[in-house]
Amino acid sequence: MPSKIRGGLCPLRRHRLFGKDLRGPRVFRTKTWQGRDSRQVWTKPKIPIEHRFHMTPEKDGCPFDCGLCPGHGQHTCTAVLEVTQNCNFHCAFCFAGSGSHQRFTDPSLDRIRSLLASVYAVSPGCNLQISGGEPTLRKDLPHIVAAARKTGFEFIQLNTNGYLPAMDAGLLASLKNEGLSSVFLQFDGVNDTVYQALRGRPLWEMKQRAVLSCIEQGIGVILVPTLVPGINVDQIGPVLLFALDHAPGVRGVHFQPVSHFGRHPGPPKDQDRITIPEILAEMESQTQNKFRRRDFRPSSCEHALCSFNGKFLILEDGTLSPLMALGANCCTPVPAEQGAKQAKASVARQWGPPVTIQDSHPPGAKDGLDRFIQRSRTHMFSVSGMAFQDAWNLDLERLKGCCIHSVAPDGRLIPFCAYNLTGENHAGLYRKP
Repeated sequence: MPSKIRGGLCPLRRHRLFGKDLRGPRVFRTKTWQGRDSRQVWTKPKIPIEHRFHMTPEKDGCPFDCGLCPGHGQHTCTAVLEVTQNCNFHCAFCFAGSGSHQRFTDPSLDRIRSLLASVYAVSPGCNLQISGGEPTLRKDLPHIVAAARKTGFEFIQLNTNGYLPAMDAGLLASLKNEGLSSVFLQFDGVNDTVYQALRGRPLWEMKQRAVLSCIEQGIGVILVPTLVPGINVDQIGPVLLFALDHAPGVRGVHFQPVSHFGRHPGPPKDQDRITIPEILAEMESQTQNKFRRRDFRPSSCEHALCSFNGKFLILEDGTLSPLMALGANCCTPVPAEQGAKQAKASVARQWGPPVTIQDSHPPGAKDGLDRFIQRSRTHMFSVSGMAFQDAWNLDLERLKGCCIHSVAPDGRLIPFCAYNLTGENHAGLYRKP
């Protein structure tokens, strides 16, 4: 049976989340977890951070005081900085609601430098993702990467649809030269039927060029499918196999089950959602057990119900050796501070450029352990996923454990799901035009 949550917010909160004047009780049910994997077994308790900072006071309660408020229980592991709201696509699903049908004024480079300094002051060890809109539309993008590096950020990732990087190898070379570590590439499947449905145009050939361009420039590339039931759930296995065929240049796959905020066709039904256990089951089935659900576990950083991840060593014969499993999870609470530190280091190491080692010795000249250790540095592969929340399935406990924070235009750090939250009228709680 699917796990569901009931909605019953106070009238003020219902009005602010859904954009309607909803008098009296409103009860609804929404699918949050479905499959044979138990939520109780999956859940990993965490001890909230001790040394908290805040940029906004607690006033109206979660999720209305983000910034972060004193009630937030986790550090910033990844700061998402949107450098433009403009985009050269107009996708059916878009977190930011961006598109080519309107034009926005971009923040200046000086303003971006100020925001970078503000984030670094409160989260000096966090990873940075440059996002949008479509950030490659900015002609000064290499200068933005250089500014981030100068500020002190060591891991810098670009979130892109890949269109311009596929067409302009010089752009990627410039970004690499200024310190770009990784490309977070929109990658929904391996045929044009999928892209026509989700992105409104055939893109399969372009996506392949984007992947090869990143590999040629020595930039780590992560394939990022948005999973929409009825459109591309059957692409889970093909995307994984494509990624393995292009490893270790492709560092891994990061699945994003569709969330209904930003731009989306309408209020979601249960059949419009896919949950973490369902993704793991599809992964196992579609790859003929090459990836098995027991090879995955929740993150040590964000709330356990938010994500899954697995790490694999690609052996010399092409088979996979899983390096983590659900059995490694336990009921002992983990300090959130420790989990955040581990997650930041793991992402930077696994999603960054592949390591190359010059080895002058023939394979037989080293014993098995030496060869295993060396290969573990050069042929690691990650598979992960993040289940974002929308107004229908928002869990405040999960939100308070969030470590992926959007940088608001005024410099506040707001949990990603809260920042992108929109109601039935598509109005944002925090994101403003």
